[in-house]
Amino acid sequence: MTETGRHQPPLRLTRADLDALPNYVPGRSPADLARELGLPEAIKLASNEVPYGPLPGVVEAVAEAVAGSHRYPDMGVVALRQALAERYGVDADRIATGCGSVALAEHLVRATCLPGDELLYSWRSFEAYPIIAATSGATSVRVPNDAGHGHDLTAMAAAVTDRTRMILVCNPNNPTGTAVRRAELDRFLDAVPDDVLVVIDEAYREFVTDPEVPDGLTYLDRPNVAVLRTLSKAWGLAGLRIGWLVAAPEVAAAVRKVVTPFSTSMAAQAGALAALAQADEVERRCALVVAERDRVTEALRKFVPDVPESQANFVWLPLGERAVEFGRACEARGVIVRPFPGDGVRVTIGTPAENDAFLAVAESALA
Repeated sequence: MTETGRHQPPLRLTRADLDALPNYVPGRSPADLARELGLPEAIKLASNEVPYGPLPGVVEAVAEAVAGSHRYPDMGVVALRQALAERYGVDADRIATGCGSVALAEHLVRATCLPGDELLYSWRSFEAYPIIAATSGATSVRVPNDAGHGHDLTAMAAAVTDRTRMILVCNPNNPTGTAVRRAELDRFLDAVPDDVLVVIDEAYREFVTDPEVPDGLTYLDRPNVAVLRTLSKAWGLAGLRIGWLVAAPEVAAAVRKVVTPFSTSMAAQAGALAALAQADEVERRCALVVAERDRVTEALRKFVPDVPESQANFVWLPLGERAVEFGRACEARGVIVRPFPGDGVRVTIGTPAENDAFLAVAESALA
């Protein structure tokens, strides 16, 4: 208190620039919406989860690991890194793991950018990218998506400056589902300076069916390319939070140096090892998602003709200013989708019954 007995405003204890940073928006709880609407259940198609439950053996492996949870996990994640190396044909010293691929993107920025350095990415793309840039002190450089809702790689290459330290290429792109093909990615990588790290974010790689969309791992002969992957999507481990990256050994080593110690938990490591043993089942589940993705896309184009082709486990409705209104209409019918105000709506592919429920709402709201 001051001498006059009045409280002074508190001193600022956090960064003022974060006030303008939007919060990451998680999917709404279906249980909460069901209670609000008086429904037995609600459908959540907002978070790009796979709807088929944990893979065989995962629950048992996690339960066994939890029995030792009074001990720290293996900080080196040796067994999992070796399993990933064997499966994908890369050296284990090129792999780092973390609390989801988004955390690894953050660690990469931390390992490459000093305050004022530039992080370049397409927009709209993954909504965590601006947060990652700001919290790392990097400057966001956003290049608008092209008319087809995908990356404009020509414009991105032109936006590179001597301050650019890292570029994120989300392929397939979240939230639009569009994908960059090999010829255009080759031209882009040829145009980027060798001292700029290009990170190909492939969280949805397992759902890609277009043979012209390249596997980022085929670019590892370029020292300035890193690839992000996750086990949260196709591999069904969203609740355990585990991602991995492959990069040049010195880049991977730098990430392992800055990663939060023990952030790949014991349960996550055990669940991931069990999941990796179920590759055939993952392929089967992805085929189910792809078949439903194609069906939903075809149905939606009757109401929204410019729904782009998706190579992920979601579809994008470019509704512009109608996005929020459509999201509310869906929630009023017990279906949770993900509106991006002023841009569009992302809808995760669920089970056939869930997708039918969504399409019924879409027809009512958009036809």
